[in-house]
Amino acid sequence: MSDKLIDGIENYNVLNALLKARQVIPRYLKVAVSISGGSDSDIMLDIVERVKDDVEVVYYFIDTGIEYQATKDHLNYLEDRYGIKIERVKAKVSIPTAIKKHGIPFCSKFVSQRLHGCQRKGFDFRDPSVLGESNKRWWNNEGTFRQYNISYNKYLKEFLEQNPPDFPIAANCCECSKKATIKEYLHEIDARLGCTGERQAEGGIRASAHTSCWDENHPSGLDKFRPIFWLTNEDKRYYEQRFGIVHSRCYTEWGLKRTGCVGCPFGRGILEELEIIQKYEPKMYKACMAIFGKSYEYTRKYRAFVAEMRAREKAGDQLLLTELAERMK
Repeated sequence: MSDKLIDGIENYNVLNALLKARQVIPRYLKVAVSISGGSDSDIMLDIVERVKDDVEVVYYFIDTGIEYQATKDHLNYLEDRYGIKIERVKAKVSIPTAIKKHGIPFCSKFVSQRLHGCQRKGFDFRDPSVLGESNKRWWNNEGTFRQYNISYNKYLKEFLEQNPPDFPIAANCCECSKKATIKEYLHEIDARLGCTGERQAEGGIRASAHTSCWDENHPSGLDKFRPIFWLTNEDKRYYEQRFGIVHSRCYTEWGLKRTGCVGCPFGRGILEELEIIQKYEPKMYKACMAIFGKSYEYTRKYRAFVAEMRAREKAGDQLLLTELAERMK
């Protein structure tokens, strides 16, 4: 028996994602789908359009106050391609405002949360006795999992001890600008299911927080569904080729690997990303420097510190090998 949804699909994870989406989404009267303009979001949207049937689907985009023009243009393209409307929802608190109030992101969301807690305690990065229990476990490498210890980031503890930050650090901008806005918006439209483009293959704490693609009977009152949760990078490429997915210029022309919050210091390749932003959207580059500049400078200093420590470590290993060789003669 022919099934138009899956006919000709030879990739198991893609096949499974489509079938799961067809099972989940039609169960709800109203579904809200978060659109970011990124590559994962593009695939999720395509899947939802293929399985939604008569379900009312609301697509929305959170405007944080700093967004690529290329992303805005891509949203227009998606609306034209699928014949849909993507609601532009203005953040209740813009990212620049949130950062001015709470602090600037650095390194990763988890590290920024820990450093924010340390700074609130007046921690001088030398005496852990003043820290709360969770921050103390992080600082002393006593976390249950490696990613919850400061040693997860190579030489970060040594760097902080020798170069304490002279600016407030926090991870609140995402919570204030996006999460709080999304929560209020979804309540306003009375959605029953929320879809996001998270993938386990992304790694990190966000991905490890979930063990399934679907959270039914979620405590928030809104069920959560991640249609592409199990897709790998290879699966994504298959889907893109199979269904002719076109991504924004950020990917196809600029060469960016991600299009999360513009200029966010959490990105592993943020310093390389800045060079691309400066080339293609110079006005946005100036805005990023004004908002996140201190974190970029601190990140460069940290990376230089890590490179120096690794060089010393390597030189020490070589010296030890030389001494052992001399002894064995």
